[in-house]
Amino acid sequence: MHETLALTPEMIWVLGILGLTIILFISELVRVDVAAVTIMMIIGLVGLIPGGPVLVPGDRLFSGFASNAVISIIAVIILGKALEKTGLMNKLALMILRWGGSTEQRIVPIISSTVGVISGLMQNVGAAALFMSVIKSISLRTQLPVSRMLMPMAFCAILGGTLTLIGSSPLILLNDLILASNTSLPDNVEPMKTFGMFDVTPIGLALIFSGVVYFTIFGRYVLPARKGSEEQGFSTVEYFRKLYGLKGDIFEVHVQQDSPLKGKTVSEAESLFGHRVAVIGLYQNRDMRISPAHDIIIETGAVLGLLGNREEVQDICKGMELKCFGVLRHFAEVLSSATAGISEVVVPPRSHMIGKSLQDIRMRKTFGTSVLAVNRGGQVIRGNLRDLPLQAGDTLVLHSLWEDLVVMEKNPDFVVISSDFPHEVILHEKLPHAVIISLITLGLVIFSDLRLSVSLMSGAIAMIVAGVLTMDEAYKSVSWQSVFLLASLIPLGLAMESTGTAAWVAIQTINLMGNVPVWVLQGAVAVLATVFTLLMSNVGATILLVPLAVNIAVLAGADPAMFALTVAISTSNSFLIPTHQVNALVMGPGGYKNADFMRAGWIMTMIFLVVSLVVLNIMF
Repeated sequence: MHETLALTPEMIWVLGILGLTIILFISELVRVDVAAVTIMMIIGLVGLIPGGPVLVPGDRLFSGFASNAVISIIAVIILGKALEKTGLMNKLALMILRWGGSTEQRIVPIISSTVGVISGLMQNVGAAALFMSVIKSISLRTQLPVSRMLMPMAFCAILGGTLTLIGSSPLILLNDLILASNTSLPDNVEPMKTFGMFDVTPIGLALIFSGVVYFTIFGRYVLPARKGSEEQGFSTVEYFRKLYGLKGDIFEVHVQQDSPLKGKTVSEAESLFGHRVAVIGLYQNRDMRISPAHDIIIETGAVLGLLGNREEVQDICKGMELKCFGVLRHFAEVLSSATAGISEVVVPPRSHMIGKSLQDIRMRKTFGTSVLAVNRGGQVIRGNLRDLPLQAGDTLVLHSLWEDLVVMEKNPDFVVISSDFPHEVILHEKLPHAVIISLITLGLVIFSDLRLSVSLMSGAIAMIVAGVLTMDEAYKSVSWQSVFLLASLIPLGLAMESTGTAAWVAIQTINLMGNVPVWVLQGAVAVLATVFTLLMSNVGATILLVPLAVNIAVLAGADPAMFALTVAISTSNSFLIPTHQVNALVMGPGGYKNADFMRAGWIMTMIFLVVSLVVLNIMF
């Protein structure tokens, strides 16, 4: 038996509040951020009760909001949003379209590993959201079920959070918790050193590799093959397909030497197609045009972006000496669902366009849009629309870049009624600024002695000053729910440490388990962290368990820093049920059920435990 520690009234209060925290998180009686703020205020108000102890000094109750971890998380989110706005992350995401081909065995590993690496440098939820549109596009063109790609991508996004010290909230929080625990270590124990930016990278690489290998080999056995829900992710595509017969599939075709399209205008080409498909992109002579004007001459070697039904496009390719590619190459970026798509625009009663034909208006040249159909009083008109005079109330179905649609919203001659499109304009010209700022920020994190929060926030402010983001956009990008959750739980961790509650629980745990090897204790800590992160947030689990793990390590004569890192890594082991934000994000679009996560997740959970513990012990 190890030493005993008397249970004090302060410990009893902290244990009671800890129990209430777990109950609130599991029951979901209130939102997790509301629960966390409530717990913080209870800790502060306990001292007002007659005979109640002061668990945390009043001047430290709100210190979590100014902590290094909270500021770092805010800065990381802003930096990720800035990179997304310049189109850099979208460029990286769409490069896999050129490498992945059309087979599941190639696409899944490329997507999963790419997302995993990107998640190490930005919040994993943002990385997963970025790739969802890419996966939907691949699914449309290859006919691969989206459910076979979304879950591997989501799992690897979570695994990628262990790649760097800014990859996930628990790892950002880790060094702060280590410094706090150092103040309570016995005099005979050397203070723990904090971790560097890439100290955890070998663990992250091993986990990402294991996840990719798992789904590459066993994905066909554990993943469902079903369509995603129409309500989440496919409603727009289904709407235009059912109402207008427009599937929204985009194909890239190359004009061969003997093609009858050679020397024809875009308008004449569409006539040859029988107006069954629309030319929405033209690349020739190194010139890229979206919604090309009708009078542009098509030359040999030109690349056309066609929108239409797969079977019709294939028939056209066979009959007109066109080489068809199912995967976009030249148009992968500019015609992705993140930058372009189908929308509806109404001609209002006082529009100056009434009575004019589309040829008179020159929609492609003036507004950068291709008109695919006209809905007039419930009658859908398709085919040759150039000479059709517009009437009040006509609904035009357009394909355009979203940035052109944003401009069109400001034109009083049209009313844009589609609302579910990105209203942000991609600032391609700011890409060099964003890259330079990101590299400098990374250099500060790695090579300077500045606190992590100072380095990252300097980069975030630089993005705003350089015009990559506005201040309002930066405010909107931050997940304030996550910020309040983290900042409000920090006082509970302080209370556990300062009152000796963590040490008391550690002693009881050691006495209960008896004389077991250190690696068994470490495994028990990893399993406990895994269970806690499934029941509550990974941030909450980290704050509560790091002090406990440190005390267990001290009592067992093990390395307390390794035990603390074990907790921070293991709180990313969240695959069994869709409680993690990333899993919740893909559940609807992938058409997944809880049973799907349990079927694929329990194996991934075991792999995570084994791989992370083995690499941790090899490293330390």
